[in-house]
Amino acid sequence: MKRAAEIASTHNTITLEALNQFTALLKKEFLLETRQQHTLYGVMLYIASTVFVIYLTIDSPDADTWNSLFWITQLFICINAVAKSFLQEARGRMLYYYSITSPVVFILSKLSYNVLLMLAMNLVNLLLYTAFMGNPTESFLQFLFIGLLGSMGLGLVFTMLAAIASKAMQQASLMAILGFPLIIPQLLLLVRLSKTAFSEVFRDGVPQQLVLLLVSLDILIVFLAVILYPFLWKD
Repeated sequence: MKRAAEIASTHNTITLEALNQFTALLKKEFLLETRQQHTLYGVMLYIASTVFVIYLTIDSPDADTWNSLFWITQLFICINAVAKSFLQEARGRMLYYYSITSPVVFILSKLSYNVLLMLAMNLVNLLLYTAFMGNPTESFLQFLFIGLLGSMGLGLVFTMLAAIASKAMQQASLMAILGFPLIIPQLLLLVRLSKTAFSEVFRDGVPQQLVLLLVSLDILIVFLAVILYPFLWKD
């Protein structure tokens, strides 16, 4: 009994320590973002200019065009916003992280921050699309839910790709090469799923099977990141 109590106490201590490390790393990401505001403003300017150019080109797009353009824009926003996640981590700083935390806690903090960032960028993108080109959806809340769910998936995928590409010299190019075959199925699923928000036939709800498939893909990415990143961590 005493041995079991000691094991349980040790486990709780390790769990609490990992949680504290996770919180500290997540806070560090937000502090870096506030101190390097030019990067965030650069992404915001990219969103605004892209939407404005689309507005000048296509004043009032139909529902299918609006939906397709929205997800294309969201894809490139994700690439620009998430790529810097590991680009700004110098080798010396990574060595410091190696000495104070575990790879699982580190990658989970990166995944969490980028998911929160992409949720915010999705809201900004949707707001600008609505302001410039209207909103042809039959159910705005339904599309908002799908958009947030899809942005989470994009953020998770490209965070993992950025982690892999950070070990190579041509990081941005490698992200694009690795990301294309991985992200196309997810984009097709998102476009198909979001079309339900434009049709009165599906106003009662979104297809549960597609939502579950999308959530399953997100969970799978997190598991793969937790399993695979420790091998990258050692390099």
